[in-house]
Amino acid sequence: LEFDIDLIGTDFQKSVWNALLNIPYGTVKSYSEIARQIGQPTALRAVGNANGANPIPIVVPCHRVIAKNGTLGGYGGGLDMKRKLLFLEGVISEDQKQLI
Repeated sequence: LEFDIDLIGTDFQKSVWNALLNIPYGTVKSYSEIARQIGQPTALRAVGNANGANPIPIVVPCHRVIAKNGTLGGYGGGLDMKRKLLFLEGVISEDQKQLI
């Protein structure tokens, strides 16, 4: 299923959200990887803020962004929901405590 998305935000936010759309199902990227990918390698917090401003979570999969050290970081829907989504995608273990 494919459809067009008209995301409304700053140019920076849109660049982050477009990067999120390219994270494949079942994989994760760190905030720093996203920052480097969009050409702003020192903008880690700004990437996190853009993640938090994501107008359509799950469709624009901000739950697939984690901290560089492997911890889950934050999620607007709560960490319990982020754990469940990542478990469904096969990214974290059944006990939802570690990345696979």
